[in-house]
Amino acid sequence: MERKKIVIIGNGIAGVTCARYIRKYSNHEILIISSETPYFFSRTALMYVYMGHMKFEHTQPYENWFWEKNRIDLQQDYVQEISTGSKSLQLKSGGTVSYDKLIIASGSKPNKFGWPGQDLKGVQGLYSKQDLDLLEENTKGGINSAVIVGRGLIGIELAEMLRSRNYPVTFLVRDDTFWGNVISKEEGDIIERHMLEHHIDLRLHSELEEIKPDTNGRVKSIVTKDGKEIDCQLVGLTAGVSPNVDFLKSSDIEIGRGVLVNEYLETNIPDIYAIGDCAEFVQHPSGDRRNIEQVWYTGKIMGKTLANNICKNKAVYNPGHWFNSAKFMDIEYQTYGWIFPTPRDNEKHFYWEDKKGKKSVRINFNPKTQEFIGINTFGIRMRHQAFDKWLTEKRSIEYVLTHLKDANFDPEFYKQHEQEIANKFNLENGTTISVKKANWKNLLSFSKQSK
Repeated sequence: MERKKIVIIGNGIAGVTCARYIRKYSNHEILIISSETPYFFSRTALMYVYMGHMKFEHTQPYENWFWEKNRIDLQQDYVQEISTGSKSLQLKSGGTVSYDKLIIASGSKPNKFGWPGQDLKGVQGLYSKQDLDLLEENTKGGINSAVIVGRGLIGIELAEMLRSRNYPVTFLVRDDTFWGNVISKEEGDIIERHMLEHHIDLRLHSELEEIKPDTNGRVKSIVTKDGKEIDCQLVGLTAGVSPNVDFLKSSDIEIGRGVLVNEYLETNIPDIYAIGDCAEFVQHPSGDRRNIEQVWYTGKIMGKTLANNICKNKAVYNPGHWFNSAKFMDIEYQTYGWIFPTPRDNEKHFYWEDKKGKKSVRINFNPKTQEFIGINTFGIRMRHQAFDKWLTEKRSIEYVLTHLKDANFDPEFYKQHEQEIANKFNLENGTTISVKKANWKNLLSFSKQSK
């Protein structure tokens, strides 16, 4: 194999995974360029640095010597321009870098929607290491109160971070339920109650209109669209993220919301590829998924797939069944397969919630065929391998409920609810499902799959 120079823009999970597998498969020269940090780190762990649970260096999965040992060169700089004709990059430092193959893995940036005052001191998002540093600066010496604008995971992470230092937090959500574009109202109610228990002032049907400055150009308050003014010294803009592609607008590389790619992660320019949060499929290979997938595990799969395509045999990107997980302060959330806030055609939801209102299970299935389509769980940990297998095998909801103990991943001292869940389904659907004891052969099989 002819040795090539491969340059990767971005040192997130997608870019680093791609570099690792290119090294595994080949002797190509590899250079990762990133303006964020010298070394790869776990983005989801940033919140724990602010909360004092770990130091920043503990978020780095690899020792600093790992990169030289594996012959992966690192350069901290910002790519200002790409010349596809000369196959070169213009850097902010003034230098240029040539490439044989270029991989764009530039990630995301926090959304801004043109709010008056959105660029004031004390107004920020939460995505990068620079955002973490800015948060430390913006809360240095303490603040009296903060306002968070958004409706999803980043916002609740920021709220938890600020509450860990006892800062009062007001949370603005423009919808009638929290995270209503992803989950149903009952689960939204669980999160809302939990936020109130953590002394977060959650305000539904409340939308940001303006951010007001003090005489020093720092935020002093926000005004909502219904005219209410809320004093604050910090505003967290957490209304989602967008592909970080502004630096490509003067290039020949086609972009939409993100860098447009085909099923092989190729752009319109030969030898240029895109992966991770910044990639946008012209048509997703799986058909029923979003064209931009800003999730940790999909970035990892894209990186491995592209390394294979460059070094071995071309293969279509295949992320498998959809899944995701998160944590809303003390409540863990998992989702497997497809389950939307409102059932689509030929879909029916079954919902169970424990008496304390802390745990829930929602199952989506086809009422005609009884095929299991997807599941959401709050406060109950389930095995990814179990649901991935059952979705592939197109199992029925009866099968899933019967074998639900095989999927439970909670510690053994946790209270089990499987038969209680099945009993509610029986009552609502006239069935007589009885949950079987955990099958240790299945548990062993699932454990092997996870390694």
